[in-house]
Amino acid sequence: MLCSIYKSLKKDNTYLYINKKDDFADVPALLMSTFGKPQFVMVIKLEGRTLALADVEKVKEALRTVGFYLQVPPPVTNLLEQYKADKAAK
Repeated sequence: MLCSIYKSLKKDNTYLYINKKDDFADVPALLMSTFGKPQFVMVIKLEGRTLALADVEKVKEALRTVGFYLQVPPPVTNLLEQYKADKAAK
């Protein structure tokens, strides 16, 4: 299975995977307006591949069922809250 990957110019570390290059028909208009103008990154073959921040099986399933997969960055750790929790645990 091939897919095309685009990055968001509005949202850092946010990527959109779609089935066919430049075919955003399955992506909701609201998501596209939030995502901003997509910047093409690459076309990849998903079989036998691992992805850095996404489960390849979830990506393939989303592409088959909904027609796209949105990869968002992991939540940012609040270091102050983590420090307070660590301090309280001691």
